[in-house]
Amino acid sequence: MASLEQYIDDRLAKGRAYLLRDEALAALGVLPKTLNMALLRQARKHRLARPRHGFYLILRPEDRTTGAPDPVRWIDPLMKYLQVDYRVALLRAAAFHGASHQAAMVFQVIVPKQLRSFEIGRHRLEFIYQSPAAFAKVNRGNWLDALKSDAGFAKVSGVELTLLDCARYFHKAGGISGVAQIVKDLGARARPGKLSKLAAYYENSSVRRLGYLLERMRHRRQADALQPFAKKAKTDVSLDPSVKPLIEGLSGLHEKEPRWRLILNDPVEVDF
Repeated sequence: MASLEQYIDDRLAKGRAYLLRDEALAALGVLPKTLNMALLRQARKHRLARPRHGFYLILRPEDRTTGAPDPVRWIDPLMKYLQVDYRVALLRAAAFHGASHQAAMVFQVIVPKQLRSFEIGRHRLEFIYQSPAAFAKVNRGNWLDALKSDAGFAKVSGVELTLLDCARYFHKAGGISGVAQIVKDLGARARPGKLSKLAAYYENSSVRRLGYLLERMRHRRQADALQPFAKKAKTDVSLDPSVKPLIEGLSGLHEKEPRWRLILNDPVEVDF
């Protein structure tokens, strides 16, 4: 009968740097209590780490200093284990597509289910909720890319989807100026037609925010593709809804952007 150590080595030899407790239990033919003790011993030796109950990461020697491998190596099997669809998004997606200023300290994943964020070793995984209906409409193969690692592939938002996600969840992407930097770096790569189709599934205010930033970063073709959404708007909204005036009633003093129906209540700063 194989030992847990042998089982771990076999998994690594096959390029699988994770194991499922139930699969190991069936393969080794031991009692649950015996396996639990063996798993605990391997964790104490820093050979295993557990991001979720029943799901273990197998740590190679080079992973032990950070406490876990890069999440890109195991996010796909983890999400399959949890039976939740996903896409790597926001700052990590922007960095993948070449946003030069994005050295993401957090691994952000958009999901259609409320999931608790967690830290493992030096890594922090943040799950951002998107309503199941909206998620199903945009999380399609032709709007996604593949983030490759030596362990396989992970789903990552395409350029257009990354831009819209950053505009929608701007508070998770470095604020308005952080999104502006991403728009500056990636905007020229977005296909106007694709951007317009995807924008139909996002809040009008988020689309206007993105359109304004695209125009300001001189990506005119991409901005023009979003202009029809601004023409449908009936009221002006703040560029950054989270910014409140220090004195009530002074919000009306902010400059307005009539083309995008925005109130420019937050300065936009980027590196050129």
